[in-house]
Amino acid sequence: MGTAGEVRHWNAHVNGITLHVAEQGPADGPAVLLIHGFPQLWLSWRHQMAALAARGFRALAPDLRGYGDSSVPDDPAVYTILHIVGDVVALLNHLGLPKVLVVGHDWGAQVAWHLCLFRPDMVRAVVPIGVPFFPRGPNPVTESFAGRDGLYIMQFQEPGRAERAFARYDVATVLKKFYSIEMDDITAPPGVEIIDFLEARSSPLPWITEEELGQYAEKFQKSGFTGPINYYRMMDTNWTLTAPWQGAKIMVPAKFICGDKDIGLKSFGTEQFVRSGAFKSFVPNLEVVIIEGHHFLQQEQAERVNSEILSYFNKFTGEKA
Repeated sequence: MGTAGEVRHWNAHVNGITLHVAEQGPADGPAVLLIHGFPQLWLSWRHQMAALAARGFRALAPDLRGYGDSSVPDDPAVYTILHIVGDVVALLNHLGLPKVLVVGHDWGAQVAWHLCLFRPDMVRAVVPIGVPFFPRGPNPVTESFAGRDGLYIMQFQEPGRAERAFARYDVATVLKKFYSIEMDDITAPPGVEIIDFLEARSSPLPWITEEELGQYAEKFQKSGFTGPINYYRMMDTNWTLTAPWQGAKIMVPAKFICGDKDIGLKSFGTEQFVRSGAFKSFVPNLEVVIIEGHHFLQQEQAERVNSEILSYFNKFTGEKA
């Protein structure tokens, strides 16, 4: 398998901010960009980075803006999908990488899909995990979910609301509550804050050690949750900004991976969309793989996800891998 080498950390000053990047593998290997989700960090890719590096790939995992050791701008308006994808494009340009392989999870999957939508010339192939590509709907997100105040997306809209609720708990507990999400957990009863409704498992989660949870908590203690929550606060703005791509298809080769018990798959009609021909009509060059597991799949089922990623990317790199 070869040696994966140590994880290297560095900062890139791009797009008006600083991005912290974790890197593993040979600098001349085929580049794989790994984009994390909410509420995560580059660390969520620790298993994939080692596996990719061992196969000769150059794994690059940034902390997105608002997260970890990257910049945390104050203005909610700079957390649109155009800003986030812009950061990724600027990072790739900074590295002199005209075209890369991309993996994304949760919000990172959204970023990966939109990178393919906005800049297909920069993506050889993409593996989004947990969140399919949803075509732009007829209404803004909050209009679509009107009357569902218990839904976490709606509770995240009001500036300061979620942060005040989160502050009732220590940071590690907040994270553990999200990491413990299972079926029917994303909508709180009337008048209840989502963070109060979520239950943190009393036993350790099987896919994360207490030491790893502590690493996450240390970074979120420093950076806070406002940056990450601002991604949700910009969802209606994103709907407005993406009007030029209404009806556009994603032509980049894509392999979508999802856990069969992922709350996202079981909500919003997602499973029917994914299993029907509708998804493929918007992403014609698509493979769908649904495996056993929940939402934080690349950590929970690391070996299986690694295998799916490597087998797919080998098609695009040949003997280089």
